[in-house]
This record gives sequence, structure tokens and C-alpha cells, in this order.
Amino acid sequence: MAAKYLAQIIVLGGQVVGRAFAKALRQEIQASQQAAKQRGGGQAGAKTAAANSLSGMTVEEAQKILNISKVDAEEISKSYNHLFAVNDKKKGGSFYLQSKVVRAKERLDSELKLAEQAKGRTITDSNTNNTQGEPRT
Repeated sequence: MAAKYLAQIIVLGGQVVGRAFAKALRQEIQASQQAAKQRGGGQAGAKTAAANSLSGMTVEEAQKILNISKVDAEEISKSYNHLFAVNDKKKGGSFYLQSKVVRAKERLDSELKLAEQAKGRTITDSNTNNTQGEPRT
């Protein structure tokens, strides 16, 4: 008799965990789609949302960490070098802050790379015939 109740508890517990997992997965997919729409939708928005997910931080958060106003390679490099040196553990800095600076630079570098790829694709698309995909003459 106790085995029957134990089996029922296990099955019920598995159902509860399964439903919770499915709900969490649906919420994550919905959040990802909303983030892609906020970033301009389409493939570019999906790539930005994926980069946010992989790095664990948004472009805005990375800009705040590096204390920059726009995503510019020179500005990123200058701020990164300064903050990395200031937070060096040998100089009494914080390893945690130094790692945040590194992650912020990585995130902004990936954003620059995405922007370059998008710009390259736009130039390529403008040099092709829209109906046949052949270069214009």
C-alpha cells in the first residue's frame, strides 16, 4: 500500500517538474523573440539577442561598465586599457571588476563585428540584381 502511494507521489512530482520546465522554456523563447524584435527584428535582431545571451550582458550594460557613450572601436580600446590597468590585482584592484571590464569589451567587440557583417551584407546586396542575384552591369 505504501509503495502505491510512493509511486503516485513520484509520478505527480515528475508531472509538476515537467510542467514547470515546459513553462520556463516557453517564457525563455518568448523573451528571446521580444529581445529580437527590440533589436530590429529579423536575423540581425536574433543575432544580437543570441550575443546578449552568450555574453550575459547587453550592449547598454557593457557601455556603462566601460563608461562610453557610443560603440566605437577606439573609444572601447582606450576605456578598456585604462579600466583594466586600474583594476589590476597587483595594484590593489579588484579581479571581479577586471573580469567585468573584459566581458564588457568582448560584448562590444562582438557588436562591432555584427555591425561590420551587416554593413558588408548591405553593400553586397546593393551590388546585385534583386531578381536574379547577379551583379549589376
